[in-house]
Order: sequence, then C-alpha cells, then structure tokens
Amino acid sequence: MLSYLLQFALGLLVANAGEWAMHRYLLHALGRRKNSWWAYHLHQHHAVSSQSAMIDAGYRQRPKWHNTQGKELVVLSVILIVHSPLLFWAPGYAAAVYCSVAAYYCLHRCSHVYPGWAKKYLPWHYDHHFYDCNANWCVTCPLFDYLAGTRRKQPQ
Repeated sequence: MLSYLLQFALGLLVANAGEWAMHRYLLHALGRRKNSWWAYHLHQHHAVSSQSAMIDAGYRQRPKWHNTQGKELVVLSVILIVHSPLLFWAPGYAAAVYCSVAAYYCLHRCSHVYPGWAKKYLPWHYDHHFYDCNANWCVTCPLFDYLAGTRRKQPQ
C-alpha cells in the first residue's frame, strides 16, 4: 500500500513538472513560430482569450481536429498512451498521471468557459493570461512555478 501511495505522489510531482515544462518549452517557445504545430496555443488560444476576457468559445463546442481544443486533446491522449505500459509496472504512478491529465483538461476548460471562476480558484492561470504570459506555466497547481521561481502574481 505504501508503495502505491509513493508511486502516486511521484506521479503527481512528475505530472506537474511535465505540465510546467510542456507549457513553457513546447507551447510557448516552439509555439512562437507560426509554422510550428505548437503555434495553436499562442496564436489561437492566447489571442482569442486576450480578446474576450479569457473566454475561449471553442471550449463551449465539441473539439475539432484543427482548433485548440482538438489539438490539446491529441496531446493529452498521447501522454496517456505513452504512460499506459506503466499501468502494469507502476500502477500508482500511472493512476496519478491519468488523474492529472483529466484534471488538467477539466480545469483548463472551465477556466476558459468561466473566467470569474478561474480568477478565484486558478489565479496563477488567470495571471498567465492577463499579467505575465512568460510565467505562471502551471494550470492545475502552481507547485513547479514556485519551485522554478516562475510564479508571478498580479499586483492587487
């Protein structure tokens, strides 16, 4: 039982680090180039969110292959597939990754459908969109932003 809990804790930690790194290095660094597959994040999602008070109307529709939500689901599905062999060897770790991916999608979607909710319950993500888009990389939990010194709070 303890081994399972340790695996789960490690999975949560690695998932948060992965969320931070993917957002910073793939979605923002590689996404700066308009011809990059990752460009959807900056050039679609951030553009739409900044023009409509954080609302991304695409999250209110069914995901499509060519829009932000569809591409986001593709990336999250790949993460789940890559981690699926760990269900046999490290089930606690895999369970944490699977829970983290589900939490990421649900929280990210809700933050762009209900921006008032995001401002109250995910202020680090709200700050990413409206205060410093070159910081606040975590969506679900700001742990790695604090560890990496990239959590920037909007002055009150």
